[in-house]
Amino acid sequence: MTNPIRVAVAEDNRLMRLGIVALLKTQTDFLVVGEAEDGAQAVNLFRAHKPDVFLIDLRMPVLDGVQVTTEILRSDPEAHILVLSHYDGQEDIFRAVKVGARGYLTKEHPPSEILNAIRIVHDGGRYLPSSIAERLNNRMLQPELTAREQQVLERLALGMTNKQIGEELTMAHKTCSIHVSGVLGKLGAHTRTEAVAIAQQRGLIKPPNR
Repeated sequence: MTNPIRVAVAEDNRLMRLGIVALLKTQTDFLVVGEAEDGAQAVNLFRAHKPDVFLIDLRMPVLDGVQVTTEILRSDPEAHILVLSHYDGQEDIFRAVKVGARGYLTKEHPPSEILNAIRIVHDGGRYLPSSIAERLNNRMLQPELTAREQQVLERLALGMTNKQIGEELTMAHKTCSIHVSGVLGKLGAHTRTEAVAIAQQRGLIKPPNR
């Protein structure tokens, strides 16, 4: 008899986590070996149980999914991590795949597809649904913001003026204006408002009240 696929789940929403675990338990070839409700617990859970496949939410308390994936793969480069998230922004997908996640699905995908993805990742494959792969490809064609430009973008989203941004980040007004122009150019935006909207859509910044 073939050994079951040992699966762990990291998800901070308790009802969602229970639902995922219940789904996994309907499959005779899966064995749920643990659950975590935040990023730190997730790292410890992996170290304790070494699951064959680890389902990880992208946005969790303490450590987010990208940080968890990075930490786990640092200690075990062969770990099989599958991101299961509410979010499908280009930047979310790009960051997860860049650090080594073997697959990415949203929680809106049907249960059968999630189960199939786990099996594929367990067998050494990678799983990106066509819609996710398209967003990833689009993101890879776009220039990446520098760390400074990301800081400026986050303050643009707060409605701060160039003067306010410059004062907070301790840089000259001219330098700030150059960074703002760089942000708009890389995002393909004509205005600050448009830049913020594009950034939210791509997952570079979180929309308000989320």
